[in-house]
Amino acid sequence: MKSAPDMKTPHKKPHAKQRVLVVDDHPLVRDGLVQLLRRQSGLTCCGEADTVLNAQEIALKENPDLVILDLRLDKGDGLELIKTLKSQLPKLRILVLSQLDEVLYAERVLKAGAHGYLMKEEAAKEVVTAIRTVLSGELYVSQKMSGLILRKMIDSPPIRPVSGVESLTDRELQVFQMLGAGKSTRRIAAELFLSFKTIETHRENIKAKMGLADATALIHQATIWFRRGELKFTDLSDPAQQLPVAVPSSPAIRLSK
Repeated sequence: MKSAPDMKTPHKKPHAKQRVLVVDDHPLVRDGLVQLLRRQSGLTCCGEADTVLNAQEIALKENPDLVILDLRLDKGDGLELIKTLKSQLPKLRILVLSQLDEVLYAERVLKAGAHGYLMKEEAAKEVVTAIRTVLSGELYVSQKMSGLILRKMIDSPPIRPVSGVESLTDRELQVFQMLGAGKSTRRIAAELFLSFKTIETHRENIKAKMGLADATALIHQATIWFRRGELKFTDLSDPAQQLPVAVPSSPAIRLSK
């Protein structure tokens, strides 16, 4: 993957451009984001990565101001990457740009250490707004998500009981997604560096929480869930979808940190 040349001076200049690392396993998405960054004053791309390992290596080498990352990555999981990067680079700002449903994932990524969540279907202008908001030290979520988060904080009892996919832990959700991608239990165990028995336990927990009768039902639901997320992917090879395809109907809300 690409990485900016080593800087000769250890400290950033007072008016230096803010440096952004782009992490996504879709080349067209990465290229679209890099081009978008190049058109913005005060911003520059310091590197690109398509895997969790690449992202960790470049982040440690380049020490960027911001990482923009997707949650679905080849050979790894974006949610776990957020936790790792925050432990290695505590001052790093992180913005998640994903096709996965924000209702399920936005709160999870914020708790993991990210500072914003944006759907890939949003307009390029909104992406820039999110980038600058996160770099300014604030949190960024859509108006829809800010309302849900605030209601969850205020309402008692909760708005609705947690069930189904929303009840899964981060690791269970990761396993659920990998099952939906067609990966076997043994392969999942190998990629996550966990034992076969541990993944089997996660599978049983997922079935229990989602009320699934057997392994066939589990794989069926996981496949549907995975494909639903894939269908939301924005194809940046289409000139009409220059990151992205639609302008949001309402402005996003910035939440002060």
